[in-house]
Amino acid sequence: MDVLARFLPAAGLSLLSLVAGVPSSFAQGSLFNAIPVDQSKFILVAAPIGAGERSQLNIYEQRSEKRPCYASGTGSPAVVDPLLSTFDFTGICNRYIDGNGYSLRIGGNDLGTRYRLVVVKTTNDIELLATPTRDRSQRSYLVARSGGNASGFLKLNFEPGWTLMRRAYGKKALGHIYVYREAAAE
Repeated sequence: MDVLARFLPAAGLSLLSLVAGVPSSFAQGSLFNAIPVDQSKFILVAAPIGAGERSQLNIYEQRSEKRPCYASGTGSPAVVDPLLSTFDFTGICNRYIDGNGYSLRIGGNDLGTRYRLVVVKTTNDIELLATPTRDRSQRSYLVARSGGNASGFLKLNFEPGWTLMRRAYGKKALGHIYVYREAAAE
């Protein structure tokens, strides 16, 4: 019982919620918290896959000023030069390139297992969508767009209400980024 008493608060659980069969953290939607990040240190990028017919989401973070991790052009769409691919970026940059590095969160709900972030090319734009993975009757969300169609690495700009947050366990910041919105878009 002594080990259980120490484990429960550390895991965000109470004895009452455990006895009731529903851990309080799960009833709230997530075992993890979301904490703010300095948005100016991050960029969302539609990164080409293979010959560039498709793209995927990359998120780059500038962790130190030792050297730039990326260069972003101006205009719409803005071309991004991923400078971090040309040097050992350990301790200087972070690169989040898949669902292990980022996921969707809306308010208190970590939706990483229920939604996937996908880059979709349309006739006139490149869009970042959050699409349901389990229940296809759930709605998709337009998260960001490039502001035009071009080839190469392109900057994605958030739609109103979307931002980045960092996953945290209690007060400990973790190496996972949330594409975040306070409440579901109407």
